Amino acid sequence: MLPTTSPQSNGALSSRDAARHTAGAKRYKYLRRLLHFKQMDFEFALWQMLYLFTSPQRVYRNFHYRKQTKDQWARDDPAFLVLLSIWLCVSTIGFGLVLDMGVLETLKLLLWVVFVDCIGVGLLISTLMWVITNKYLLKHPSRNFDVEWGYAFDVHLNAFYPLLVILHFLQLFFINHIVVINSEWFLGYFVGNTIWLISISYYLYITFLGYNALPFLKNTVVLLYPFALLGLIYVLSVSLGWNFTQGLCWFYKYRVQ
Repeated sequence: MLPTTSPQSNGALSSRDAARHTAGAKRYKYLRRLLHFKQMDFEFALWQMLYLFTSPQRVYRNFHYRKQTKDQWARDDPAFLVLLSIWLCVSTIGFGLVLDMGVLETLKLLLWVVFVDCIGVGLLISTLMWVITNKYLLKHPSRNFDVEWGYAFDVHLNAFYPLLVILHFLQLFFINHIVVINSEWFLGYFVGNTIWLISISYYLYITFLGYNALPFLKNTVVLLYPFALLGLIYVLSVSLGWNFTQGLCWFYKYRVQ
């Protein structure tokens, strides 16, 4: 059992309060490092970004190493988040150029994508996965083993990065050539929807790997079940001529009106 304090402990922190203090201290340290670029390991963050495409399991092996050496699963270095934000800004500006948006419209789109699509949706998904994994997937529910919220957020960022590069960067080279202009042509929506299939598959798989890497979770295979729905939607979209990229472009233009 964990040591606990008695009522006569003269204000000593209980085990729960101590845990909160530790988590708060970790968050404070992480946020403080955002203001000190020299303390960030951008080379290592770039290494992680590369391996998220080629061998994401290696990235999560590093999370194991961090747990052994620093007693936390979540990142303590915001370099990955900073580089991801740069990627997001550059790719969004690229979208603005491809869609012939003005400077003000591109700025509005950038604010939407950063604060709603990335931060807002990211916080929502991370919190949802944090609740689900701690409530339903723990092998032995206890205070000793639980999924850190920061780790859930890191898993989302890891999964979001390949999706961002594929949909917000690589797709730009197709928008004005195949996918949108020739949207009524089978090749147009086939290429566009296949790009979406690949990017969302990356997101689902890397999310699964993130939680499967935690030894105190069970039945993480359920996180692969959405692949069945994804495959069904893809087949329907190609059969019925839906063009997801065209819908995304329309949505982005509608946002900044």
